[in-house]
Amino acid sequence: MTTYTAHPVPPEVLKELRSVDDAGRATVPVTDEEGGAPLRCCLRRSTPGETIALVSYAPLRRWAARTGADPGAYDEQGPVFVHVTDCPGPDSGSDREGVGLPFTNSHRVLRRYSADGRILGGHLVTEPESFETAVAEAYADPEVALVHVRAVEYGCFLYEVRRP
Repeated sequence: MTTYTAHPVPPEVLKELRSVDDAGRATVPVTDEEGGAPLRCCLRRSTPGETIALVSYAPLRRWAARTGADPGAYDEQGPVFVHVTDCPGPDSGSDREGVGLPFTNSHRVLRRYSADGRILGGHLVTEPESFETAVAEAYADPEVALVHVRAVEYGCFLYEVRRP
């Protein structure tokens, strides 16, 4: 089986978001007293006492800018947690959830997009379904250029999965 990899918010984008987010708001650092926030910069959960921020991020808009796609009405922005200072990015160590894909221990939605930025559909992944199998099935469609993983509870973007 092909192993898919989660891609966090890119470092050059994080640099921008740590100043002004995609909604034009200044970033406001907070101390995470409880921990557990899904960080999109390093794809792990925050620990108590870390300084993080909740910022607005438009992942499809930024992908479209790189590829020339025009997502039209599918260009949306939403909240993501990030460290407010540079972090080392994802760790392939044992603290990541899933096999190559983090945050898979809960219901997730896979959103599939075409090369022109249009949504091709979504898929709710629930246990005992294999998360890797669901991603492989999404990419079995040759029209799929991009897959976003989103939280069911809030609809938030978690990360992008690319073809290997």
